[in-house]
Parts: sequence; C-alpha cells; structure tokens
Amino acid sequence: MSHIVTAQEAVTASECFNSMEPTAAELDAIDAEMPIIRAEMDLLDAQIIVIDRTPSELDVRRIRRARRRVLAAHRDQINGTAGQTGGAA
Repeated sequence: MSHIVTAQEAVTASECFNSMEPTAAELDAIDAEMPIIRAEMDLLDAQIIVIDRTPSELDVRRIRRARRRVLAAHRDQINGTAGQTGGAA
C-alpha cells in the first residue's frame, strides 16, 4: 500500500485570512459601484414581490421606476457623475 502525500506544506488559517482582505483600491471600486448595486437590489426586490402573482398596476410602476434607476445609475457611472448631487435633471 502506498501513501498519498501532498506536494505543499499545510496553509495555516492566519495566512489565508491575511490574503483575503480587500485592498484600498478594491474598496474604492466597490464604493464607486454602490449606486448601481443599490438600484439593482431595488429592482430585484420589486421583481421578487411579483414572482408568484400577477403584477398589479402599482407593481408594474414600481418595477419600471426601479429599471429607470438602474439605467440612471449606469449612466451616471459612465459619465463620471456617480455620487454627485444636484445638476440638471
């Protein structure tokens, strides 16, 4: 009977946790995408509400507004205006 051995040494838990922390650049990227993430979560919530029933007129409007917020968040990020307040609407 032959024994199976690993080619590498065991990795300790402390080594794994240190490498799992996000960098400052990654955190900044997440912050920049937060308006899109929030808008997409709102859209998903509106869609989940009507998943097992026929949407009412209010539900249809809620989903339409959520889709518009997602598009606006994407537009703002592309234009570089994400997170800014005011301006022409």
